[in-house]
Amino acid sequence: MSGQNIVLKMRGICKYFPGVKALQNVDFTLREGEIHALMGENGAGKSTLIKVLTGVYQRDYGQVFINDEAVIIRSPQDAQNAGISTVYQEITLCPNLTVAENMYIGRQKGVGVSWKSMNSKAKEILESLEIPAEPTQQLGSCSIAVQQMVAIARAVDMECKVLILDEPTSSLDDNEVQKLFKLMRDLKAKGVGIIFVTHFLEQVYEVCDTITVLRDGQLVGEYPIDELPRVQLVSKMLGKELDDLSDIKRDGEVSEKSDSVAVLKVKSLKSTTGVEPFDFEIYEGEVNGFTGLLGSGRSECVRAIFGADKTAGGEVFVGKKKVKINKPLDAMKNGVGYLAEDRKRDGIIGDLSVRENIILALQVMKGFFKPFSRAQAEAFADEYIKLLQIKTASVNTPIKSLSGGNQQKVILARWLLTNPSYLILDEPTRGIDIGTKVEIQKLVLKLADEGKSVTFISSEIDEMLRTCSRLIVMRDRKVVGSLTGDELTQNNIMATIAGGDK
Repeated sequence: MSGQNIVLKMRGICKYFPGVKALQNVDFTLREGEIHALMGENGAGKSTLIKVLTGVYQRDYGQVFINDEAVIIRSPQDAQNAGISTVYQEITLCPNLTVAENMYIGRQKGVGVSWKSMNSKAKEILESLEIPAEPTQQLGSCSIAVQQMVAIARAVDMECKVLILDEPTSSLDDNEVQKLFKLMRDLKAKGVGIIFVTHFLEQVYEVCDTITVLRDGQLVGEYPIDELPRVQLVSKMLGKELDDLSDIKRDGEVSEKSDSVAVLKVKSLKSTTGVEPFDFEIYEGEVNGFTGLLGSGRSECVRAIFGADKTAGGEVFVGKKKVKINKPLDAMKNGVGYLAEDRKRDGIIGDLSVRENIILALQVMKGFFKPFSRAQAEAFADEYIKLLQIKTASVNTPIKSLSGGNQQKVILARWLLTNPSYLILDEPTRGIDIGTKVEIQKLVLKLADEGKSVTFISSEIDEMLRTCSRLIVMRDRKVVGSLTGDELTQNNIMATIAGGDK
């Protein structure tokens, strides 16, 4: 690293919010042609550091240097003028415009627009970066991966020295991730310094050169990738020794017994979302899960069970009693809770407080004309903030101010407060740090040990293998297998998903 020119230096960066020291004397260094991972738990300060660098937040103390020249960044425009560009997890371009229009929107000067010239320049850049898109193609018709690449192309054409990629792979499949990594390596070869923010450890070790770790708003250290094994990285992020995650695996398994009655059972349940009719059951103290490729129908199955999607046939039994679940409230009244896959769309209500978000489901069950007293609501919130170790300034803090992992814990608290006998968790650890993932996995197994039944869905197979005693395998919106015991191996899961022993 010593031989590379330094393109960015941040020294002694401090940022304070009421009651929170978000950043305390943080240093960060980025070199030309370096892919640099910024790692840490949710709430460690990663997002705050990026926002200081891009002018969204004003630093309280510290200095920023670009090519050894001190710069003052008061706005995103200042950051752009300094050669700093950011591509966020959620695409901020306009899907109704063409690829070329998105690349040059806001950058055309003068009265007229030369469409021919703009499309020609865009084509040249797209080809140079090997991005599979046409300048005149509507952006919305492109895959999410290509849209990410177009956003990167826009940044590169603006002659950025520093490219920040904030969780760019969270919505991509494996093939799309590889295409994005190729583009990152091409930019690296051109001398662009890349800050890569991600929660996927495998991706960090595949594409990055350097890792900087933050914890609780402070710098833990900067490390060359080949000098920091994964176990040590996790240890530094958590602030404690962690040999591996094998201790999370539950001792013993809960299996179906011929004389036992399922907590919940469905027969030939058919969803209007296109999932083939399926059977499903779960027993007391069991953790099971749906697995399959993206689009296989995992989420659609549990949404049908919960009544979040309409059904067009089938039977549902809670214990021995046949019930009708036509809407989520029906499921809730039958002891079913559901943490949805999309936290922002179907989970949090951003402008409401942590307290209001926690009591929401229980209040719905009770009825809005019978509101909880302020004292009751605060007692509920305080109990679960302590139980789940939710990091928040107070129960009155708007949930949108919390980190993603803490938002997820608030939604978990919401459902635990209803005391469900059966809890569905759809991607509960997506987009959150390794430490919070471990906490949630341990919580799931603790709930099962207490007799609750849990369906756990994750895109990470190793995570499901650690938590589930039975996996329902899906392919093309159809249940194609069920694996338990010694059958639960990654090879068996992949072979079942593929439809054979491939």
